Amino acid sequence: MKNFYFIIFAFLVIGCNTSNSVTQDTETDNSSEMNYSYLALGDSYTIGESVPENKRWPVQLVARLNENGSKVAPPKIIAKTGWTTGNLLNAMRSELNYTRKFDLVSILIGVNNQYQGKSIEAYEEELREIFKLALNHSKRREKGVFAVSIPDYGVTPFGQENAETIGQEIDEFNSVFKKVAAEFNVDFYNITPISREAERDADLIAEDGLHPSGLMYRYWVDEIIDEIPQMLPQ
Repeated sequence: MKNFYFIIFAFLVIGCNTSNSVTQDTETDNSSEMNYSYLALGDSYTIGESVPENKRWPVQLVARLNENGSKVAPPKIIAKTGWTTGNLLNAMRSELNYTRKFDLVSILIGVNNQYQGKSIEAYEEELREIFKLALNHSKRREKGVFAVSIPDYGVTPFGQENAETIGQEIDEFNSVFKKVAAEFNVDFYNITPISREAERDADLIAEDGLHPSGLMYRYWVDEIIDEIPQMLPQ
């Protein structure tokens, strides 16, 4: 019975269908005083399910950039737990001001396509539309956009019973993700190996037993922090 409730809980966390709305906008009134703007697109991994706001990886990234003197405003986050590429695409179309452009745009999406058993062909098609819109909202087109790979939740307590299958399918989705990023000349950062370290280090998993902890998100930022400043307009 305990396992049953855990499965239901995890379904609500990772795989449910959700409304197409912007759920977090951390931009502040003084954002105009900053030099750079940042749009983060995704799902539960981008919104930081089960971690404090300051531990979300886009927020940690901005903090690190600002430590280095870049003056990046708090990120505008379009993401929600359970979102697939279709959900994200709809939200981008309805919530983004058509004329607004950002200095940085990140994309991390796909785990719920895999979890919900949606076709990888549909994922690829919708992902291309997401990249097109992302480039349209980037001041420097592809030079201001980057993608972050889908982590492997098969190593978490929730996914461990099907770890091998989950890992294989995540790799397949990431292969498509990387291919589409290359088509648009967008940098693709592979953090999936970092996510798999959670199999040996429980501190990398949030208290919900499914999502990354703030520490893991910090390791993601460590992986990309040397490259991202070069994407900002000089």
